Amino acid sequence: MPEISLVADAGRPAGSSSARRLRASGKIPGVVYGHGMDPLPVAVDARALRSALTSDAGLNALLSLSVDGTQHLTMAREIQRDRVRGTVTHVDFQIVRRDEVVAADVPVTLIGDAIEVHRGDGVVAQEIFSLTVRATPDRLPHAIEIDISGLAIGDHVRVGDLKLAEGVSTDVDPETAILVAQPPQVSEADLITEDQAAEAAEAEAAAEGEEGAAAEGGEGAASAGDGAGGSEAPEG
Repeated sequence: MPEISLVADAGRPAGSSSARRLRASGKIPGVVYGHGMDPLPVAVDARALRSALTSDAGLNALLSLSVDGTQHLTMAREIQRDRVRGTVTHVDFQIVRRDEVVAADVPVTLIGDAIEVHRGDGVVAQEIFSLTVRATPDRLPHAIEIDISGLAIGDHVRVGDLKLAEGVSTDVDPETAILVAQPPQVSEADLITEDQAAEAAEAEAAAEGEEGAAAEGGEGAASAGDGAGGSEAPEG
């Protein structure tokens, strides 16, 4: 993975008010640390940082950070964002070596179309959207892709089913589900409708039973009346 060059200014003033002024001028405050180096406060250009972190490598891009003429191979860590606008407000740059294993969160993306699942009115429920992996910086994948085109309802993909690239591993439990092809979902409204329909059917059946019983009772009374009225007194 080729590194992306980024220039950082050292010696930025500390404090929240100074940080706000930096952001207003188009700079992002940060700190460089790692491999025995004392944390060094820096500031980087906001546009340059945004461009670096939106490359194919995303947040796991290798950054060649130039600080006062000294180059540091780093990765962006502990990125803080504005809660409303989502813009980066602070970033930590961790110094790394190309031969050391680092941990990084890699996005999990689904590719293909689960035709069989959709034909059965099912849905592919993704449980995990990023996976923590371990690898040397140059082996970190940009994303982990899962082809769902062959899924059927009831199928699932676990962490242990993934075929990670050589030199890439994960400590996540292999039994952890990443996605599940679920059958059609019955909503609460559907259940209420079904219950109402069942209650209506029971009420209708009960009403029919009462009508039938009443009709039989009426016929029985009429028969008894006919018998009483039609009897003749014996001749003396």
